Parts: sequence; C-alpha cells; structure tokens
Amino acid sequence: MAVRFCPRCGTLLRPRRVGGELQLYCVKCGYHEIAKSIEPYSVKAEVRRNPKDKILVLESSQQPATAQIVKGISCPKCGNEEAYFWMIQTRAADEPPTRFYRCTKCGHTWREYA
Repeated sequence: MAVRFCPRCGTLLRPRRVGGELQLYCVKCGYHEIAKSIEPYSVKAEVRRNPKDKILVLESSQQPATAQIVKGISCPKCGNEEAYFWMIQTRAADEPPTRFYRCTKCGHTWREYA
C-alpha cells in the first residue's frame, strides 16, 4: 500500500482497524476510506524535537562571515563602542530575526530581539 494523503485537506492518512477491516483516516478533518490491501504500514504518531537541535555554536574568537562592524553600540561588559553585528532567524519565520553583537575589544557576545 502506498502512502496516501487526505483528498480534503492533504494530511497524511493513518491506518486503523475498525471491526476487523483496515481503514485509513485523517486526524485533521475526519475523512476515512477502506484500505485496498493489507501490507505493512507504519506511521510514527509523534515527532519529538529537542529545542537544542538547531543551536549555532561559535568559538569565542569566531563570528559568521556575514558579520559587519558597527559603531555606536555599547558593550554591556566593557563599554566599548564598536562590535561585530550579524542576524540569524532563531524563531518562527513570521517573527523578526535575532541580532547578535560581539565586542571587538573584550569578545563579549550578546543578543537583541527586535
């Protein structure tokens, strides 16, 4: 049996047994149909995601190639007025990216949410 998608909403149809027959059903809209053949069919019901899966790790002396030097930003640690600046999309796509700064003098890194 090939993987099937709901004709109404496009969600993956999941297998279940009802009264001895195999059905494919949609968890989103409730659509169901009788499965034509019984072959091994498995779907992982839950996807687990570790929030730390997409962490960007930078060595203390590195910054991304896209980093630019900006003046007029005060380092909260040493008060220096010059820092490297870069932006990374750390949250959902419909939210603004996170701005990172790294002091050119002491190397302290901090972030700013828009």
